[in-house]
Amino acid sequence: MDPNYPPKPVTLSGNLVELVPLQLAHTEALSEAVKDGELWKLWFTNIAPPEEMQSWIQKALDEQKVHSSVPFAVIRKSDGKVLGSTRFMNIEKEARRLEIGATWYCKSVQKTLINTECKLLLLQHAFEVVDCIAVEFRTHFFNSQSRKAIERLGAKLDGILRNHRISKNGTLRDTAVYSIIQSEWPTVKSNLQFKLG
Repeated sequence: MDPNYPPKPVTLSGNLVELVPLQLAHTEALSEAVKDGELWKLWFTNIAPPEEMQSWIQKALDEQKVHSSVPFAVIRKSDGKVLGSTRFMNIEKEARRLEIGATWYCKSVQKTLINTECKLLLLQHAFEVVDCIAVEFRTHFFNSQSRKAIERLGAKLDGILRNHRISKNGTLRDTAVYSIIQSEWPTVKSNLQFKLG
């Protein structure tokens, strides 16, 4: 039994951001962050509005207790501002596979190096500490911004899960599933490090 698997709450630190274990104490800061771009209004995402942020965090912490999720708050190191959240989720107990998901950032830092560094920190921990054999990314088929970001990481499209979820507006969601496998990690890592300069 690998003592590092399943992953435990941990702080991951880079040059731009620090990923810290999510806590209820982050409720106010995340409620402010989600207002930057009114992210909960995007029909193809599932992001909590400010008034539901505390229960959203509590649900993530409940998942953490049963080892199916390890949620993080994303904090900018230069000023300590909370920018959003991400997590290890859908952690498979036997196969050493997990998904990086439930990721969102305030609009003002989207399409910046913040996401690149977050993904480098998470993937490095998943492959080099937790010894994952594969890391998944999932997103709405119509979330083209998210799909392009996942593809830029070097993840490959595994397929489309059709009628996979019922969206909050009642429409049926097709989910695009991507992954990076263990043998691809050195090349993906070099690419991310190059992007970060």
